[in-house]
Amino acid sequence: MKCLALLAPVLAAATPILNPQATADQPSPNEIQIVSATWSGNGCPSNSVSTSISPDRTVITFGFDSFQTYIGPGLSPLERTKNCALHLNLKYPGGFQFAVVDSTYHGFAQLEPGVTGTFFSTYFFSQDASATTTTRTTISGGGVWAEGQVYTKKDSVPTASLIFSPCGANGILNINNRISLTSTDRDAFGQITDDDATVAFTQQLNLNWRNCDK
Repeated sequence: MKCLALLAPVLAAATPILNPQATADQPSPNEIQIVSATWSGNGCPSNSVSTSISPDRTVITFGFDSFQTYIGPGLSPLERTKNCALHLNLKYPGGFQFAVVDSTYHGFAQLEPGVTGTFFSTYFFSQDASATTTTRTTISGGGVWAEGQVYTKKDSVPTASLIFSPCGANGILNINNRISLTSTDRDAFGQITDDDATVAFTQQLNLNWRNCDK
C-alpha cells in the first residue's frame, strides 16, 4: 500500500500522459479500446455518474454527482463512508499487457479540527483479483481545511506494484474508490464532496505497456 502525505489544496487540470508512438517494444496507445464502463456502490447510484471517452478511446473521465461523505452532529453514521467501484471493459493488442500508471481525482473538502478524511483507491483486474494495488490519501482537519478547499488527488503506482492486465486477452479493470470520515470531536463537522452540481471527482486513466512472455 502506498500512502500519499497530503492532498494539494488546488484544483489542477488532469492532463493525460500517454506513451509516444509505437516502437518495437510497445504498441501505440491508440491501439487500446475502452469498450464500455459501468459502476456500482452507494457513492455512485444510478443516474448520478457521467462519462466522457476520448476520440481515440484511450482515456475515460468520470463525473460524480453523489459521491459525498459527511460527519457531524445530527448526521447519520451511514453518511461517513461512501464507495464507488468503476468497472472498465477493455480491449487491447494481443502479445502485450498494460498497467495503470496514473489517475487523477478532483474534489472539495471541508474538515473542522478533529475530523480526518481518508480516500482509498484499489486497482485490480477481474481475471486476477488477488493482485491489487491500493493507494491511501489522508487529510487532517483544521487550518485551511476548516473553511473548505478544492483538492487534487493523484495516484502514481510504483513500477514494482503495477497491476498488469491479463496477457493476450480482453480485461475488466476495476477501481474501487472509498472515502471515509472519522472524528475525535463529536461536535465537529466534516465533508468531502463535490463543490457544485457539476463534476465532483474526475479520473483519467493512463497506461504503460510491456511485452507478454512467449
